[in-house]
Amino acid sequence: MPPTALPPRRPIRELPDELISQIAAGEVVERPASVVRELVDNALDAGATQVTLRLQAGGVRLISVEDNGCGILRSELPHALKRHATSKIASLADLESVGTMGFRGEALAAICSIAEVSLLTRVDTHEEPHGWLLDGRSGELQPTARAPGTTVEVRELFFATPARRKFLKTDATELAHCIEGVRRHALARPDVGFAIWHDGKLVAQWRAVAGGGMEALRQRLADVLGEDFVQQAVAVDWPVNAPADDSADGPQRLRVWGFAGVPDAARSRADWQFAYVNGRYVRDKVITHAARSAYEDVLHGHRQPVYALFISLDPARVDVNVHPTKIEVRFRDSREVHQGVHHAVETALAVPRSGATPEPAPVAPAPAWTPPARQAPFSFAPREAEVGHRVSDVGALWGQGSGGASTGSARTEGGSARTLDDSTRVAQDAGRAGTSAIPMDAFSGAWPQTPSVRAEPVEAPAHLQALPEGDWPLGRAIAQLQGVYILAENAHGLVVVDMHAAHERIVYERLKQQLDDQQVASQPLLIPATFSATPDEVATAESCAEVLATLGLEVTALSIKTLAVRAVPTTLAQGDPVELARSVLAELGQHEASTVVQRARNELLATMACHGAVRANRRLTLDEMNALLRQMEVTERSDQCNHGRPTWRQMGMKELDALFLRGR
Repeated sequence: MPPTALPPRRPIRELPDELISQIAAGEVVERPASVVRELVDNALDAGATQVTLRLQAGGVRLISVEDNGCGILRSELPHALKRHATSKIASLADLESVGTMGFRGEALAAICSIAEVSLLTRVDTHEEPHGWLLDGRSGELQPTARAPGTTVEVRELFFATPARRKFLKTDATELAHCIEGVRRHALARPDVGFAIWHDGKLVAQWRAVAGGGMEALRQRLADVLGEDFVQQAVAVDWPVNAPADDSADGPQRLRVWGFAGVPDAARSRADWQFAYVNGRYVRDKVITHAARSAYEDVLHGHRQPVYALFISLDPARVDVNVHPTKIEVRFRDSREVHQGVHHAVETALAVPRSGATPEPAPVAPAPAWTPPARQAPFSFAPREAEVGHRVSDVGALWGQGSGGASTGSARTEGGSARTLDDSTRVAQDAGRAGTSAIPMDAFSGAWPQTPSVRAEPVEAPAHLQALPEGDWPLGRAIAQLQGVYILAENAHGLVVVDMHAAHERIVYERLKQQLDDQQVASQPLLIPATFSATPDEVATAESCAEVLATLGLEVTALSIKTLAVRAVPTTLAQGDPVELARSVLAELGQHEASTVVQRARNELLATMACHGAVRANRRLTLDEMNALLRQMEVTERSDQCNHGRPTWRQMGMKELDALFLRGR
């Protein structure tokens, strides 16, 4: 083959200023929504309490952002449209602790290089009684009338780069992106009003919310995302009662607040996941992973959670200068942020929505329930003479009594729980036998008794005793449907409970609580499992040896490219040690504590709880049903079973009346 001809040599030379600005514009301005984001950032930094956006042709013909902020002095106007001119930073120290939305100083100059820009502004001082209009193309400055604030008009976007304009979508699509950009700002600033006009029509408006705190955020979320989002979300505030000002550990500790949607509100797409860092909307893998992992135990299938989470921390501990569009950030301590977000969301979701707050101590005994005197003359519940137990014998429902064998068979892996305690072995035995032979005192501390000894009735927990009879959050049981569902009546109407799913969660949470205080037992391998490792895996294994030990793993380096697995958790001894080690090392490379073993452990406990829970077609008395309802009210995450399915549903009186056309 003939040798390839070398390309002609090109000399190194400086680019003209206009081309430099257009290159910068290609990084900053992707579409009209990019311009909207930059201009709204500047308006918020100017202290605006009202921002109005006017668009034409989806923002291609006109983008106008009006605000009532502090304005720009006449002497500073000639510098406003120059490259890297800004009032936000003045030194490297300022760049390393950015506290404003905008800071680069190249946005207006980049926009000016690809569009026609004019800037109208006025400051609220006696020295300048009128405003000034600056033409971005000619630099001409002339006086004009305006209230204090600033208006930036951008016309004919990409007129200087027509090739870029061809890549834009339809006007409707570009308008949707602009609205989404303003909506993201509106969620973070309830104290600011926003209005969007398109071709002379008002298309969206969010008025400023008076006051502050969680109530203001709740109102803004309802205005922007809809009332349904707020009604199906729980408040997130971590740490609880965090001080407003920290002086010992720096100017600002990590704080996470906002609202997280309940598992029932999950969507098929991740389009309602809003995360903010110091007021800036970001897309960050650490935050996304932390929030998703908090839903693992309660989310069904591959559904995506919905949330609006706000993270505040010292600006010096987060780098916002890693992406031209400022959509990504880098944390100095990403593991701390991951743990904070995970713990905040998980804690908020753990509280049962039935209305009772779970106690941090072991679950309190269920109250002795006496059916009300005004009992209906008929009941779908089985008569006590046929099946079931009295409330004083309710322990036999969960215990080793012979009554009520469950249908179907269940198995757990033999020998996989050698390190678990006695109550856990009982649960496994129950699974193998296909019965509900689980002593309730092994999981919740309630009803400690044997089938041959009748226990005295126990009192209700203090926070439940205050509830008047009939005002229990999940109501009083009235019937059992087809041996599967419990029907209960509360102040709002009818409650339908999946009894197997509900008891499954109760048993599962107790098993987890029992093992939380125990270190994972380790089992040495007869022959160490070796595998070729990457430099990152070797470094993680050496630096996280103590963490691996607490997880029951022993991974040592044989060479710079080889790792050996010498011990694995006893409960996972039958698995693939190499695959387990790789997964744990990959997880530890990103986060402080691995979730791999935790997830595997939870899957094992969930299987045991499923086999040990009361089965479908098990007929219960009213007393037994009520005991189960009381347990649900004091058990964390009792709104979903171990697989993320709901355990109960409320049907209000209005809904029931509508079914039967009452009042029509």
